[in-house]
Amino acid sequence: MKQSQLFTKATKENPAGEQAKNAQLLIKAGFVHKEMAGVYTYLPLGLRVLNNVMQIIREEMNAIGSQEIFLTALQPADVWKQTDRWSDEASDVWFRTELKNGTKLGLGWTHEEPITNLMKNHIRSYRDLPVFAYQFQTKFRNELRAKSGIMRSREFVMKDLYSFSRTKEEHDAFYEKSKTAYLNVFNRCGIGEQTYLTFASGGAFAKYSHEFQTITDAGEDTIYIHNEKRIAVNEEVLDDEVLEQLDLNREDLREEKAVEVGNIFTLGTRFSEPLNLKYIDENGQEELVFMGSYGIGPGRLMGTIAELLSDDRGLVWPKNIAPYSVHIVSLESKDETIAARIKTVSEGLYTDLIQSGIEVIWDDREGVSPGARFGESDLLGIPLRIVISEKTLAEDSVEWKKRANKEMQLVKIEEA
Repeated sequence: MKQSQLFTKATKENPAGEQAKNAQLLIKAGFVHKEMAGVYTYLPLGLRVLNNVMQIIREEMNAIGSQEIFLTALQPADVWKQTDRWSDEASDVWFRTELKNGTKLGLGWTHEEPITNLMKNHIRSYRDLPVFAYQFQTKFRNELRAKSGIMRSREFVMKDLYSFSRTKEEHDAFYEKSKTAYLNVFNRCGIGEQTYLTFASGGAFAKYSHEFQTITDAGEDTIYIHNEKRIAVNEEVLDDEVLEQLDLNREDLREEKAVEVGNIFTLGTRFSEPLNLKYIDENGQEELVFMGSYGIGPGRLMGTIAELLSDDRGLVWPKNIAPYSVHIVSLESKDETIAARIKTVSEGLYTDLIQSGIEVIWDDREGVSPGARFGESDLLGIPLRIVISEKTLAEDSVEWKKRANKEMQLVKIEEA
């Protein structure tokens, strides 16, 4: 990508009305655009990051035997009424609308009901189970407040996975695999060290549900961490009984602010029973399908990474999710001969990197000062910056600098 062709522009000023650091940085750098409170457009650079995050999640979900689908955002009321989740009393986050014929619809805020209803077409026998299906789908939630940038939005992409099993034992085996898959996602996204498997209230079908909480001052949750076991307990479930069950001592725990970047729940028959999702077992008996739910918000994850992996100069993307791996910065020269060589060397390196399968963005703009180029490069947070200038060419070299480091080194052009 040539930066001269990138229609988005970075700015020096913090956006008005944004309190969250992730939103300030992402808007300044031209990764997202704020449409309204809690609603953000992903611009080319931001969409590349979001897609990279989603691809990591996709690979880990596929690795544990899940299949990707894509459900509808428009939801008819009748299915939700069967589980008593259509009314305002049951859920106050619905965005509702209706067809011209008066049929009531809602914009899906989660998808347990529709996928359970869908599976009635595909699950009839024990031979049809287990099934693990997931999607990346836009959710709509009429949140009372949305002040945490893309970490808490009213419109956002969610990866929601649903498991359908014959028995609780079969469910539990997949549930444990999902824990590992989730931790793999956070490790690959660069925040594994700051993210903890966290015990939370389990509801009607399990003693606990599990959240994945990442330590950050921007977090809205309070968790209590055991360093050696690398587990945590959510503040809402911290009591002596829970500590005894988990074999934890209160004095060994440290309190931290955190943001929930993922969660997994045992649903049991909460949805299969009212929606009549059953199968015939080996003995010819009808049994209810045992279910689970597993969520990650790629946008929230991206926002959390922006909060954590940034400095006073801008974003610092991990290589796995960065919009580009390399940022070539060409400095201008008043000497036409040198200027021509700078362009030739820059274009040659740009072409070689692309042909080698390396994603690269080249700052080939004209009339931009070195200070402005370097400041914008730091703000964008590309992992590796290669500077080509009159000074570096004097030594047949380029300036090589990792975004996370302050030190730079000269590398010979042919080695670059």
